[in-house]
Amino acid sequence: MRAVLCGYYGMGNGGDEALLASLLQMLPNHVEPIVLSGDPVQTRDRYHVEVCDRKSLPAVLNALRTSDAFIWGGGSLMQDSTSAMNPIYYGGLMRLAQIMGLKTIAWAQGIGPLKRSWVKSFTRSTFKHCTQVSVRDRASAALLHDWQISFTLAPDPVWAMESAPVEGLWNLPAPRVAVNLRSHRYLTPERLETFTRALVNFQKATQTCILLLPFQASQDFAIAQSLHEQLPETSHILQIKQPQELKGVFRGVEMTIAMRLHGLIMAAAEGCRCFGLSYDPKVTQLMRDTEMAGGALPDLPTDANELSRMWIDLYANGDALSDDQIHSLIDRALFHQVVLEQALESTHR
Repeated sequence: MRAVLCGYYGMGNGGDEALLASLLQMLPNHVEPIVLSGDPVQTRDRYHVEVCDRKSLPAVLNALRTSDAFIWGGGSLMQDSTSAMNPIYYGGLMRLAQIMGLKTIAWAQGIGPLKRSWVKSFTRSTFKHCTQVSVRDRASAALLHDWQISFTLAPDPVWAMESAPVEGLWNLPAPRVAVNLRSHRYLTPERLETFTRALVNFQKATQTCILLLPFQASQDFAIAQSLHEQLPETSHILQIKQPQELKGVFRGVEMTIAMRLHGLIMAAAEGCRCFGLSYDPKVTQLMRDTEMAGGALPDLPTDANELSRMWIDLYANGDALSDDQIHSLIDRALFHQVVLEQALESTHR
């Protein structure tokens, strides 16, 4: 059985690569994947799968014609907060697959934000015609419930993604604290300056080794570089491409301060204390569900000393998720695997 996997793959984003790695890990053995990628050579070499250039319409059409199923990989694909092109591209391919008679699976989705009325209507219609649907957050589940569409709700599949050891990590000084920031309108120059001063204060107080982790070089690396320049002797920038190794970094980390959703999920899954810096409802929802320390970026203290004291208190007195909590989240994340097995159990269309 052949299945086209469609997501924000091969675009240099560590979180989306982790979703692809999780999907490939959970895909039934009898299913042969064809991954739509923005960097087909890199995707082929990294995952050893058949690939297709996501920008080549003839190649995508041929992949659909020769496949039995179409899977939206995880993440917020149907949203128009960044661009109306997202729902046009992803929703258009899903509807085309449905018209062509493929089994269609919306897998581990986070729906929205949906700001335009036509996008909301198009999204509802597209999900309604899917063979199976799974979502990763309660807001998406509530939307599907209102639309009277059946779904499975489970934690993000990256909770259950296997992690791998990182060569050289244990040679870096301990204890270690991981930091991830991304460019965003909420991270104003003033907030970044406050954050930088707070991080310098925190490092001096705790004598920790700061690991700066860009998840997407185009949005994260410049910020990591600026932080490293303020902590040249006590910080290291780690650029890790393999998603399993990116998760493996957090095995050797005591605490994580992060904006990105999958940075926080990976860290929490590996038993780190976490401080979330929310720029998006999906991050806020994760923090609420796991009772994670942190707050929305616009609401954080503007005084660097106050912010560093919050981090020092979490470092000294905070708790990571318990083993029971982590195992429960992993077990429930595997419901996304059950959805794949149920949808793809019959052999051909």
